[in-house]
Amino acid sequence: MKLTWNTHTLRLTRPFRISRGVMSAREAVTVTVTDTDSDVVGRGEVVTSVYAELDRDRIEAQLRMVRDRCADVDTGPESALADVHPAVAAALWSAIAEHRARTAEMSVAAHLGLPLPTEVPISRTVGIGSPHEMAAVATGLAESGIRLLKVKTDADTADSVRRLAAVTEAAPGADLIVDPNESWTAATALRVLHETRGLPLVALEQPLATCDRDGTRELRSRTDIPVIADEAIHTLADLDALAGLADAVNVKLSKCGGVYHAHEIATAARERGMDVMLGCLVSSSLGIAPAVHLASLARWCDLDGHLLLAWDPWTGLGGEDGVLRPRDAIGLGVHPRAGGDR
Repeated sequence: MKLTWNTHTLRLTRPFRISRGVMSAREAVTVTVTDTDSDVVGRGEVVTSVYAELDRDRIEAQLRMVRDRCADVDTGPESALADVHPAVAAALWSAIAEHRARTAEMSVAAHLGLPLPTEVPISRTVGIGSPHEMAAVATGLAESGIRLLKVKTDADTADSVRRLAAVTEAAPGADLIVDPNESWTAATALRVLHETRGLPLVALEQPLATCDRDGTRELRSRTDIPVIADEAIHTLADLDALAGLADAVNVKLSKCGGVYHAHEIATAARERGMDVMLGCLVSSSLGIAPAVHLASLARWCDLDGHLLLAWDPWTGLGGEDGVLRPRDAIGLGVHPRAGGDR
């Protein structure tokens, strides 16, 4: 396996705020794998993340380590990717999966034994702002036909209530997934739910800190709204630890180490009677595409990271109207956009 990569900057249309901070741009590293027997190419993407303690230098250092390991012809991908950060491994496994799929002239979904839906409904995310600012974003999304919004919020109870009310008014008919990114306590969650009775809240995504198991149990015992584990799920082993703590899991390839591990976790979650959300980071269509090929396993697809960009260097997914439409049945189905980086 021959490994190469290049780095570029992804800039957002507007600053994106969650409870942990604000982002206006991030660096993305595109990885490419080939072999000596053909000209077939596989691609993947890893993005920098302060939360994951992953900057460009660390990404490139790990890619150099993998490249050096691959110089030994007897080293397979599993050995070459041992001890690699999950997000870096995810990009590499995406590239390997696409290479394998393109070699077989099939989609990555087919390579995984899954159907590839022609249409994948997605949620669109409303970042934290004033209720007026969030309502303006929600209005635009609703006018585009979006019917599922993920609303970011923080620990402020009153502001959370105002934000949810404003988004509901601005986007009548849309369902809301609330995502405080671990910033709530059980008391905060219950107060917000009490104050927003009648609003179309369909799920709570990681409302409490992962360590607050007692609070999460209390919350689940006092609401019928599904609780989705996000920061609490990284590996297959984490599923057993979530018994009694979550109704669903948010499977992100950058957390679990790639498309093969994500497939395994999503399948195991469904076998346990849990729903699956497919999540993402702010990234290009190349970074989103591998999860799209797992869409048949998910109840919710939170795959809008590419739609937050001012310029996406890849094309092939769409999604502006709330529906991804993967059209190319070979590999990941995305292609470089004409015009290069901007």
